[in-house]
Amino acid sequence: MAASFVYRPRLGLEMEMVVADAGSGASLPVRDYFDALAEAKRRRGVACEPYYLGGRCVGLSTPPADCGLDNGFNLLETALAPVEGGPGGLQRLADAAHAELADTLDALRADGACVLSASQHPTCGRDAEWYGRVCVPRPIYRELREYRGWHHWEGIDAKAQNGANTSVPVRDAIRALNVAVALAPAGIALFANSPIESGRAAGYKENRMRLWPRVFAPARFPGDLRLCRYPARPFRDLADFFHWMFGPGTVTRGLPLEPSDDYKSVPTALPEGDPCLLDFLRAERWPARRMDTGRPEELVPHAGHFEYSQIGQFLDARLRYKLHAPPSLDEIMRAWERDGGLEELFERCGADPYIEARGPGAAFADADLLEEAGDEAARSVLVAPSALQAGLLANLDEACRLLRDYTWEGLGALREPAMRLGLAHEGVRTLCAEVLALARDGLDAADRHWLAYPEFMLATGRSAADRLLDTWNAAAGAPEARMRAVLARHAALHPDALRGADPRKSRVSET
Repeated sequence: MAASFVYRPRLGLEMEMVVADAGSGASLPVRDYFDALAEAKRRRGVACEPYYLGGRCVGLSTPPADCGLDNGFNLLETALAPVEGGPGGLQRLADAAHAELADTLDALRADGACVLSASQHPTCGRDAEWYGRVCVPRPIYRELREYRGWHHWEGIDAKAQNGANTSVPVRDAIRALNVAVALAPAGIALFANSPIESGRAAGYKENRMRLWPRVFAPARFPGDLRLCRYPARPFRDLADFFHWMFGPGTVTRGLPLEPSDDYKSVPTALPEGDPCLLDFLRAERWPARRMDTGRPEELVPHAGHFEYSQIGQFLDARLRYKLHAPPSLDEIMRAWERDGGLEELFERCGADPYIEARGPGAAFADADLLEEAGDEAARSVLVAPSALQAGLLANLDEACRLLRDYTWEGLGALREPAMRLGLAHEGVRTLCAEVLALARDGLDAADRHWLAYPEFMLATGRSAADRLLDTWNAAAGAPEARMRAVLARHAALHPDALRGADPRKSRVSET
Protein backbone atom coordinates (compact mmCIF):
# COMPACT_ATOMS: atom_id res chain seq x y z
CA MET A 1 0.00 0.00 0.00
CA ALA A 2 1.51 3.31 -1.05
CA ALA A 3 -0.30 6.61 -0.72
CA SER A 4 0.54 10.25 -0.15
CA PHE A 5 -1.61 12.22 2.26
CA VAL A 6 -0.86 15.72 3.50
CA TYR A 7 -1.98 16.60 7.02
CA ARG A 8 -4.41 19.52 7.14
CA PRO A 9 -5.49 20.85 10.55
CA ARG A 10 -9.22 20.78 11.19
CA LEU A 11 -11.56 21.96 13.93
CA GLY A 12 -15.00 20.55 14.71
CA LEU A 13 -17.63 20.99 17.37
CA GLU A 14 -20.51 18.95 18.75
CA MET A 15 -23.02 21.17 20.52
CA GLU A 16 -25.36 19.40 22.92
CA MET A 17 -28.29 21.56 23.96
CA VAL A 18 -30.64 21.16 26.93
CA VAL A 19 -34.20 21.87 25.79
CA ALA A 20 -36.62 23.57 28.18
CA ASP A 21 -40.17 24.85 28.02
CA ALA A 22 -39.85 28.60 27.45
CA GLY A 23 -42.68 29.27 29.88
CA SER A 24 -42.06 26.91 32.78
CA GLY A 25 -38.45 25.83 32.32
CA ALA A 26 -39.41 22.15 32.52
CA SER A 27 -37.51 19.65 30.39
CA LEU A 28 -39.29 19.40 27.04
CA PRO A 29 -39.08 16.75 24.30
CA VAL A 30 -39.26 18.44 20.91
CA ARG A 31 -42.22 17.76 18.62
CA ASP A 32 -42.31 20.27 15.76
CA TYR A 33 -38.67 21.30 15.97
CA PHE A 34 -37.30 19.40 12.98
CA ASP A 35 -40.07 20.59 10.63
CA ALA A 36 -39.40 24.16 11.71
CA LEU A 37 -35.64 23.70 11.41
CA ALA A 38 -35.97 22.26 7.91
CA GLU A 39 -38.07 25.25 6.87
CA ALA A 40 -35.52 27.67 8.34
CA LYS A 41 -32.71 25.92 6.46
CA ARG A 42 -34.59 25.94 3.18
CA ARG A 43 -35.39 29.65 3.50
CA ARG A 44 -31.65 30.28 3.73
CA GLY A 45 -30.94 28.05 0.76
CA VAL A 46 -29.37 25.26 2.83
CA ALA A 47 -30.14 21.79 1.50
CA CYS A 48 -31.33 19.37 4.16
CA GLU A 49 -32.31 15.73 4.29
CA PRO A 50 -34.40 14.44 7.21
CA TYR A 51 -33.75 11.00 8.67
CA TYR A 52 -36.07 8.86 10.76
CA LEU A 53 -36.21 6.17 13.42
CA GLY A 54 -39.40 4.37 14.31
CA GLY A 55 -41.31 6.55 11.88
CA ARG A 56 -40.26 9.75 13.65
CA CYS A 57 -37.82 12.39 12.43
CA VAL A 58 -34.68 12.41 14.58
CA GLY A 59 -32.41 14.69 12.59
CA LEU A 60 -31.49 16.66 9.49
CA SER A 61 -28.37 16.17 7.42
CA THR A 62 -27.07 19.41 5.92
CA PRO A 63 -23.71 20.36 4.39
CA PRO A 64 -22.73 22.61 7.34
CA ALA A 65 -23.85 20.25 10.11
CA ASP A 66 -25.77 17.19 11.21
CA CYS A 67 -28.63 18.48 13.37
CA GLY A 68 -30.06 15.71 15.49
CA LEU A 69 -30.54 14.37 18.98
CA ASP A 70 -28.31 12.86 21.60
CA ASN A 71 -30.02 10.20 23.74
CA GLY A 72 -33.42 11.86 24.12
CA PHE A 73 -35.86 14.18 22.38
CA ASN A 74 -35.12 16.64 25.20
CA LEU A 75 -31.42 16.90 24.28
CA LEU A 76 -30.37 18.28 20.90
CA GLU A 77 -27.01 17.57 19.29
CA THR A 78 -25.58 19.51 16.37
CA ALA A 79 -22.31 18.19 14.92
CA LEU A 80 -20.61 20.80 12.75
CA ALA A 81 -18.74 19.79 9.63
CA PRO A 82 -15.00 20.29 10.21
CA VAL A 83 -13.55 23.66 9.25
CA GLU A 84 -9.97 24.50 8.31
CA GLY A 85 -7.82 24.96 11.40
CA GLY A 86 -4.76 27.12 11.92
CA PRO A 87 -4.86 30.93 12.10
CA GLY A 88 -8.45 32.15 11.77
CA GLY A 89 -9.84 28.65 12.23
CA LEU A 90 -11.61 29.49 15.47
CA GLN A 91 -13.38 32.40 13.78
CA ARG A 92 -14.56 30.05 11.04
CA LEU A 93 -15.76 27.62 13.69
CA ALA A 94 -17.51 30.37 15.64
CA ASP A 95 -19.30 31.65 12.54
CA ALA A 96 -20.60 28.17 11.79
CA ALA A 97 -21.55 27.44 15.41
CA HIS A 98 -23.40 30.71 15.91
CA ALA A 99 -25.30 30.23 12.63
CA GLU A 100 -26.40 26.76 13.75
CA LEU A 101 -27.35 27.98 17.22
CA ALA A 102 -29.43 30.78 15.71
CA ASP A 103 -31.30 28.29 13.50
CA THR A 104 -31.90 26.02 16.50
CA LEU A 105 -33.26 28.80 18.71
CA ASP A 106 -35.49 30.07 15.92
CA ALA A 107 -36.86 26.58 15.22
CA LEU A 108 -37.49 25.78 18.89
CA ARG A 109 -40.11 28.52 18.98
CA ALA A 110 -42.40 26.09 17.15
CA ASP A 111 -42.41 24.02 20.34
CA GLY A 112 -42.48 26.99 22.70
CA ALA A 113 -39.00 25.94 23.80
CA CYS A 114 -35.55 27.33 24.42
CA VAL A 115 -32.03 26.12 25.24
CA LEU A 116 -30.64 26.37 28.76
CA SER A 117 -27.04 27.30 29.39
CA ALA A 118 -26.55 24.23 31.53
CA SER A 119 -24.83 20.87 31.17
CA GLN A 120 -27.73 19.09 32.87
CA HIS A 121 -31.37 20.04 33.24
CA PRO A 122 -31.81 21.18 36.87
CA THR A 123 -35.18 19.56 37.60
CA CYS A 124 -35.61 16.73 35.09
CA GLY A 125 -36.09 13.24 36.53
CA ARG A 126 -34.77 9.89 35.33
CA ASP A 127 -37.70 7.57 36.02
CA ALA A 128 -38.81 4.74 33.74
CA GLU A 129 -41.92 6.51 32.43
CA TRP A 130 -39.93 9.58 31.36
CA TYR A 131 -37.18 7.46 29.85
CA GLY A 132 -39.68 5.46 27.79
CA ARG A 133 -41.33 8.64 26.58
CA VAL A 134 -38.29 10.64 25.49
CA CYS A 135 -35.51 8.16 24.64
CA VAL A 136 -34.52 8.12 20.97
CA PRO A 137 -35.38 4.61 19.61
CA ARG A 138 -31.88 3.66 18.46
CA PRO A 139 -31.18 -0.07 18.05
CA ILE A 140 -27.93 0.17 20.00
CA TYR A 141 -29.73 1.21 23.19
CA ARG A 142 -31.47 -2.15 23.40
CA GLU A 143 -28.09 -3.90 23.46
CA LEU A 144 -26.74 -1.50 26.07
CA ARG A 145 -29.74 -1.87 28.39
CA GLU A 146 -30.88 -5.45 27.92
CA TYR A 147 -27.67 -7.30 27.14
CA ARG A 148 -24.87 -5.28 28.70
CA GLY A 149 -26.96 -4.11 31.66
CA TRP A 150 -26.10 -0.42 31.40
CA HIS A 151 -28.28 2.00 33.37
CA HIS A 152 -28.79 4.06 30.25
CA TRP A 153 -31.63 6.06 31.80
CA GLU A 154 -29.16 7.83 34.11
CA GLY A 155 -28.41 10.27 31.31
CA ILE A 156 -31.98 10.99 30.22
CA ASP A 157 -32.12 14.25 32.20
CA ALA A 158 -30.34 16.04 29.35
CA LYS A 159 -26.71 15.82 30.39
CA ALA A 160 -24.90 17.93 27.82
CA GLN A 161 -21.33 18.69 26.81
CA ASN A 162 -19.63 21.11 24.46
CA GLY A 163 -17.47 18.68 22.50
CA ALA A 164 -14.36 20.19 20.93
CA ASN A 165 -12.88 18.11 18.10
CA THR A 166 -9.29 18.95 17.18
CA SER A 167 -7.29 17.15 14.51
CA VAL A 168 -3.76 15.95 15.19
CA PRO A 169 -1.09 14.35 12.98
CA VAL A 170 -0.92 10.57 13.30
CA ARG A 171 2.58 10.77 14.81
CA ASP A 172 1.24 12.94 17.65
CA ALA A 173 -2.07 11.14 18.21
CA ILE A 174 -1.21 9.20 21.37
CA ARG A 175 0.69 12.06 22.98
CA ALA A 176 -2.29 14.29 22.26
CA LEU A 177 -4.69 11.77 23.78
CA ASN A 178 -2.54 11.45 26.91
CA VAL A 179 -2.47 15.24 27.28
CA ALA A 180 -6.22 15.58 26.74
CA VAL A 181 -7.04 12.84 29.28
CA ALA A 182 -4.57 13.91 31.94
CA LEU A 183 -5.31 17.65 31.75
CA ALA A 184 -9.09 17.15 31.56
CA PRO A 185 -9.59 18.42 35.16
CA ALA A 186 -8.85 21.93 33.87
CA GLY A 187 -11.59 21.77 31.24
CA ILE A 188 -14.02 20.21 33.70
CA ALA A 189 -13.51 23.01 36.24
CA LEU A 190 -13.41 25.95 33.80
CA PHE A 191 -16.62 24.86 32.03
CA ALA A 192 -18.48 23.35 35.01
CA ASN A 193 -22.22 23.99 34.63
CA SER A 194 -24.37 21.34 36.34
CA PRO A 195 -24.69 22.05 40.09
CA ILE A 196 -28.40 21.08 40.32
CA GLU A 197 -29.86 17.61 39.81
CA SER A 198 -33.49 16.50 40.18
CA GLY A 199 -34.44 19.80 41.81
CA ARG A 200 -31.74 20.03 44.46
CA ALA A 201 -28.10 21.01 44.83
CA ALA A 202 -25.96 18.06 43.77
CA GLY A 203 -22.88 18.93 45.83
CA TYR A 204 -20.82 19.04 42.63
CA LYS A 205 -20.01 21.91 40.28
CA GLU A 206 -19.94 19.50 37.31
CA ASN A 207 -22.36 16.81 38.40
CA ARG A 208 -22.79 15.64 34.79
CA MET A 209 -19.42 13.91 34.97
CA ARG A 210 -20.72 11.51 37.64
CA LEU A 211 -22.81 9.89 34.90
CA TRP A 212 -20.42 7.18 33.77
CA PRO A 213 -19.96 5.22 37.03
CA ARG A 214 -23.74 5.30 37.47
CA VAL A 215 -24.23 3.86 34.00
CA PHE A 216 -21.45 1.26 34.06
CA ALA A 217 -21.11 0.12 37.69
CA PRO A 218 -24.08 -2.31 37.39
CA ALA A 219 -23.01 -3.49 33.92
CA ARG A 220 -22.76 -7.18 33.10
CA PHE A 221 -19.14 -6.86 31.97
CA PRO A 222 -16.63 -5.24 34.36
CA GLY A 223 -14.55 -4.06 31.41
CA ASP A 224 -17.26 -1.54 30.50
CA LEU A 225 -16.64 0.31 33.76
CA ARG A 226 -12.88 0.09 33.27
CA LEU A 227 -13.13 1.89 29.94
CA CYS A 228 -14.53 5.01 31.59
CA ARG A 229 -11.90 5.17 34.36
CA TYR A 230 -8.66 7.11 34.30
CA PRO A 231 -5.99 4.74 32.95
CA ALA A 232 -3.28 3.51 35.30
CA ARG A 233 -0.57 4.97 33.07
CA PRO A 234 -0.23 6.95 29.84
CA PHE A 235 -0.50 5.07 26.57
CA ARG A 236 2.77 4.26 24.77
CA ASP A 237 1.49 4.12 21.18
CA LEU A 238 -1.59 3.22 19.16
CA ALA A 239 -1.02 -0.51 19.67
CA ASP A 240 -0.95 -0.03 23.43
CA PHE A 241 -4.10 2.11 23.36
CA PHE A 242 -6.09 -0.35 21.25
CA HIS A 243 -4.93 -3.27 23.40
CA TRP A 244 -6.30 -1.41 26.44
CA MET A 245 -9.61 -0.77 24.67
CA PHE A 246 -10.02 -4.06 22.77
CA GLY A 247 -7.89 -6.61 24.64
CA PRO A 248 -8.44 -9.12 27.47
CA GLY A 249 -10.78 -7.90 30.19
CA THR A 250 -13.08 -6.18 27.71
CA VAL A 251 -16.06 -7.49 25.71
CA THR A 252 -16.76 -6.28 22.19
CA ARG A 253 -19.94 -4.39 21.56
CA GLY A 254 -22.35 -5.55 18.87
CA LEU A 255 -20.81 -5.47 15.40
CA PRO A 256 -22.45 -4.37 12.14
CA LEU A 257 -23.52 -7.01 9.66
CA GLU A 258 -22.26 -4.83 6.78
CA PRO A 259 -19.48 -2.21 6.72
CA SER A 260 -20.79 0.90 8.48
CA ASP A 261 -19.68 3.82 10.64
CA ASP A 262 -23.22 4.40 11.97
CA TYR A 263 -22.60 3.08 15.46
CA LYS A 264 -25.95 4.16 16.91
CA SER A 265 -28.56 3.02 14.41
CA VAL A 266 -27.20 0.23 12.20
CA PRO A 267 -28.37 -3.36 12.93
CA THR A 268 -25.72 -5.36 14.78
CA ALA A 269 -24.95 -8.90 15.87
CA LEU A 270 -23.49 -10.01 19.21
CA PRO A 271 -20.61 -12.52 18.96
CA GLU A 272 -21.36 -15.66 20.96
CA GLY A 273 -19.29 -16.20 24.09
CA ASP A 274 -18.64 -12.47 24.66
CA PRO A 275 -15.08 -12.24 23.26
CA CYS A 276 -12.91 -9.17 23.37
CA LEU A 277 -12.55 -7.55 19.95
CA LEU A 278 -8.91 -8.64 19.69
CA ASP A 279 -9.87 -12.34 19.98
CA PHE A 280 -12.74 -11.85 17.54
CA LEU A 281 -10.47 -10.24 14.94
CA ARG A 282 -7.98 -13.12 15.22
CA ALA A 283 -10.64 -15.68 14.23
CA GLU A 284 -11.58 -16.73 10.70
CA ARG A 285 -15.30 -16.48 11.54
CA TRP A 286 -17.45 -16.22 14.64
CA PRO A 287 -21.01 -17.34 15.48
CA ALA A 288 -23.23 -14.44 16.48
CA ARG A 289 -26.84 -13.50 17.08
CA ARG A 290 -28.67 -10.50 15.65
CA MET A 291 -29.70 -8.03 18.31
CA ASP A 292 -32.86 -6.94 16.49
CA THR A 293 -34.34 -10.36 15.60
CA GLY A 294 -32.39 -12.87 17.72
CA ARG A 295 -31.60 -14.90 14.60
CA PRO A 296 -28.18 -16.61 14.36
CA GLU A 297 -25.55 -15.11 12.06
CA GLU A 298 -21.96 -15.89 11.20
CA LEU A 299 -19.62 -12.92 11.31
CA VAL A 300 -16.46 -12.86 9.24
CA PRO A 301 -14.01 -10.42 10.87
CA HIS A 302 -12.86 -7.58 8.62
CA ALA A 303 -10.97 -4.32 8.97
CA GLY A 304 -14.22 -2.37 9.23
CA HIS A 305 -14.98 -4.02 12.58
CA PHE A 306 -11.77 -2.52 13.98
CA GLU A 307 -12.55 1.00 12.79
CA TYR A 308 -16.24 0.77 13.75
CA SER A 309 -15.39 -0.11 17.36
CA GLN A 310 -13.36 3.04 18.10
CA ILE A 311 -16.29 4.56 20.01
CA GLY A 312 -16.09 1.91 22.74
CA GLN A 313 -14.53 3.92 25.58
CA PHE A 314 -15.80 6.80 27.71
CA LEU A 315 -12.74 8.65 28.99
CA ASP A 316 -12.75 12.44 29.31
CA ALA A 317 -11.22 12.52 25.83
CA ARG A 318 -11.45 10.13 22.89
CA LEU A 319 -9.17 9.41 19.98
CA ARG A 320 -11.28 9.28 16.82
CA TYR A 321 -10.17 8.67 13.25
CA LYS A 322 -11.15 7.79 9.70
CA LEU A 323 -9.00 5.58 7.44
CA HIS A 324 -9.37 7.01 3.95
CA ALA A 325 -7.52 4.15 2.22
CA PRO A 326 -8.80 1.18 4.25
CA PRO A 327 -6.20 -1.53 4.92
CA SER A 328 -6.90 -5.23 5.08
CA LEU A 329 -7.50 -6.89 8.42
CA ASP A 330 -4.25 -8.80 8.00
CA GLU A 331 -2.34 -5.53 7.63
CA ILE A 332 -3.95 -4.18 10.81
CA MET A 333 -3.16 -7.29 12.84
CA ARG A 334 0.47 -7.43 11.68
CA ALA A 335 0.97 -3.72 12.36
CA TRP A 336 -0.62 -4.11 15.80
CA GLU A 337 2.16 -6.52 16.79
CA ARG A 338 4.96 -3.95 16.25
CA ASP A 339 5.81 -0.94 18.35
CA GLY A 340 4.76 2.02 16.23
CA GLY A 341 3.35 -0.30 13.59
CA LEU A 342 -0.15 1.14 13.67
CA GLU A 343 1.22 4.67 13.38
CA GLU A 344 3.01 3.66 10.19
CA LEU A 345 -0.10 1.95 8.84
CA PHE A 346 -2.41 4.84 9.75
CA GLU A 347 -0.13 7.30 7.96
CA ARG A 348 -0.11 5.16 4.82
CA CYS A 349 -3.91 4.92 4.99
CA GLY A 350 -4.38 8.68 5.23
CA ALA A 351 -5.88 8.55 8.70
CA ASP A 352 -7.18 11.86 10.00
CA PRO A 353 -7.19 11.36 13.79
CA TYR A 354 -8.72 13.92 16.09
CA ILE A 355 -9.22 14.37 19.80
CA GLU A 356 -12.81 14.56 21.00
CA ALA A 357 -13.01 16.43 24.31
CA ARG A 358 -15.74 15.18 26.65
CA GLY A 359 -15.03 17.11 29.86
CA PRO A 360 -16.29 20.67 29.21
CA GLY A 361 -19.95 21.06 30.08
CA ALA A 362 -22.36 22.77 27.70
CA ALA A 363 -22.41 26.54 28.10
CA PHE A 364 -23.93 29.33 26.04
CA ALA A 365 -24.10 33.09 26.33
CA ASP A 366 -26.91 34.02 28.71
CA ALA A 367 -28.13 37.18 30.43
CA ASP A 368 -26.23 36.39 33.59
CA LEU A 369 -22.89 35.88 31.82
CA LEU A 370 -23.36 38.95 29.66
CA GLU A 371 -24.06 41.10 32.71
CA GLU A 372 -21.20 39.74 34.79
CA ALA A 373 -18.46 39.11 32.22
CA GLY A 374 -19.31 41.34 29.27
CA ASP A 375 -19.57 40.88 25.55
CA GLU A 376 -16.16 39.36 24.73
CA ALA A 377 -16.54 36.48 27.19
CA ALA A 378 -20.16 35.93 26.13
CA ARG A 379 -19.30 35.79 22.46
CA SER A 380 -16.38 33.42 23.04
CA VAL A 381 -18.12 30.87 25.29
CA LEU A 382 -19.41 28.58 22.53
CA VAL A 383 -16.00 27.89 20.98
CA ALA A 384 -13.86 28.45 24.08
CA PRO A 385 -13.43 24.68 24.71
CA SER A 386 -12.20 24.37 21.13
CA ALA A 387 -9.78 27.27 21.66
CA LEU A 388 -8.48 25.67 24.85
CA GLN A 389 -7.91 22.28 23.24
CA ALA A 390 -6.54 23.64 19.96
CA GLY A 391 -4.03 25.85 21.74
CA LEU A 392 -2.98 23.10 24.10
CA LEU A 393 -2.44 20.52 21.35
CA ALA A 394 -0.57 23.08 19.24
CA ASN A 395 1.80 23.44 22.21
CA LEU A 396 2.13 19.68 22.64
CA ASP A 397 5.76 19.46 23.76
CA GLU A 398 5.17 21.89 26.62
CA ALA A 399 1.91 20.16 27.52
CA CYS A 400 3.76 16.84 27.79
CA ARG A 401 6.32 18.47 30.07
CA LEU A 402 3.47 19.65 32.29
CA LEU A 403 2.28 16.04 32.59
CA ARG A 404 5.71 15.03 33.81
CA ASP A 405 5.85 17.91 36.30
CA TYR A 406 2.56 16.87 37.87
CA THR A 407 2.94 13.10 37.33
CA TRP A 408 0.25 10.98 35.71
CA GLU A 409 -1.14 9.87 39.07
CA GLY A 410 -1.19 13.41 40.44
CA LEU A 411 -3.25 14.69 37.54
CA GLY A 412 -5.68 11.81 37.86
CA ALA A 413 -6.18 12.72 41.52
CA LEU A 414 -7.40 16.20 40.51
CA ARG A 415 -10.38 14.90 38.54
CA GLU A 416 -12.69 14.40 41.55
CA PRO A 417 -12.00 17.83 43.14
CA ALA A 418 -12.42 19.44 39.71
CA MET A 419 -15.91 17.94 39.50
CA ARG A 420 -16.87 18.65 43.09
CA LEU A 421 -15.21 21.97 43.90
CA GLY A 422 -14.12 23.34 40.56
CA LEU A 423 -12.08 26.54 40.77
CA ALA A 424 -12.53 26.67 44.55
CA HIS A 425 -9.91 23.91 44.85
CA GLU A 426 -6.43 25.41 44.98
CA GLY A 427 -4.70 22.60 43.10
CA VAL A 428 -7.32 22.57 40.36
CA ARG A 429 -7.17 26.35 39.97
CA THR A 430 -3.37 26.23 39.68
CA LEU A 431 -3.66 23.58 36.97
CA CYS A 432 -6.24 25.70 35.13
CA ALA A 433 -3.85 28.65 35.13
CA GLU A 434 -1.01 26.56 33.70
CA VAL A 435 -3.21 24.92 31.07
CA LEU A 436 -4.64 28.28 29.97
CA ALA A 437 -1.14 29.74 29.68
CA LEU A 438 -0.03 26.83 27.48
CA ALA A 439 -3.15 27.11 25.32
CA ARG A 440 -2.67 30.85 24.91
CA ASP A 441 0.92 30.33 23.79
CA GLY A 442 -0.21 27.68 21.31
CA LEU A 443 -2.72 29.93 19.54
CA ASP A 444 -2.04 32.54 16.90
CA ALA A 445 -2.14 36.01 18.53
CA ALA A 446 -5.29 36.93 16.59
CA ASP A 447 -7.11 33.85 17.94
CA ARG A 448 -6.36 34.25 21.64
CA HIS A 449 -9.49 36.29 22.35
CA TRP A 450 -11.48 33.06 22.03
CA LEU A 451 -10.11 32.16 25.48
CA ALA A 452 -11.88 35.16 27.02
CA TYR A 453 -14.54 33.00 28.71
CA PRO A 454 -12.25 30.58 30.60
CA GLU A 455 -9.84 33.42 31.41
CA PHE A 456 -12.68 35.31 33.05
CA MET A 457 -13.73 32.20 34.96
CA LEU A 458 -10.18 31.77 36.24
CA ALA A 459 -9.74 35.45 37.13
CA THR A 460 -12.93 35.54 39.19
CA GLY A 461 -12.85 31.97 40.49
CA ARG A 462 -16.50 31.66 39.46
CA SER A 463 -17.69 29.22 36.83
CA ALA A 464 -21.10 28.99 35.18
CA ALA A 465 -21.99 26.47 37.89
CA ASP A 466 -21.44 29.11 40.58
CA ARG A 467 -23.62 31.61 38.75
CA LEU A 468 -26.40 29.05 38.16
CA LEU A 469 -26.28 28.00 41.80
CA ASP A 470 -26.51 31.64 42.89
CA THR A 471 -29.66 32.09 40.80
CA TRP A 472 -31.16 28.88 42.16
CA ASN A 473 -30.45 29.72 45.80
CA ALA A 474 -31.68 33.30 45.51
CA ALA A 475 -35.07 32.18 44.16
CA ALA A 476 -37.84 31.28 46.57
CA GLY A 477 -40.24 28.36 46.55
CA ALA A 478 -40.37 24.93 44.99
CA PRO A 479 -38.07 23.76 42.17
CA GLU A 480 -40.71 24.68 39.59
CA ALA A 481 -40.70 28.28 40.80
CA ARG A 482 -36.93 28.41 40.88
CA MET A 483 -36.81 27.24 37.28
CA ARG A 484 -38.56 30.43 36.21
CA ALA A 485 -35.69 32.40 37.75
CA VAL A 486 -33.24 30.14 35.96
CA LEU A 487 -35.02 30.81 32.65
CA ALA A 488 -34.74 34.56 33.11
CA ARG A 489 -31.00 34.45 33.76
CA HIS A 490 -29.72 31.32 32.01
CA ALA A 491 -31.67 30.73 28.80
CA ALA A 492 -29.27 30.79 25.86
CA LEU A 493 -29.24 34.14 24.09
CA HIS A 494 -29.76 34.36 20.36
CA PRO A 495 -26.39 35.25 18.79
CA ASP A 496 -27.85 38.54 17.49
CA ALA A 497 -28.72 39.57 21.04
CA LEU A 498 -25.06 39.93 21.99
CA ARG A 499 -23.68 43.43 22.03
CA GLY A 500 -21.31 44.04 19.17
CA ALA A 501 -23.18 41.76 16.76
CA ASP A 502 -22.46 42.71 13.17
CA PRO A 503 -25.74 44.10 11.75
CA ARG A 504 -24.62 43.04 8.27
CA LYS A 505 -24.90 39.40 9.46
CA SER A 506 -28.32 39.78 11.06
CA ARG A 507 -30.54 36.73 10.84
CA VAL A 508 -33.46 39.10 10.31
CA SER A 509 -31.87 40.48 7.15
CA GLU A 510 -31.19 36.93 5.88
CA THR A 511 -34.79 35.86 6.19
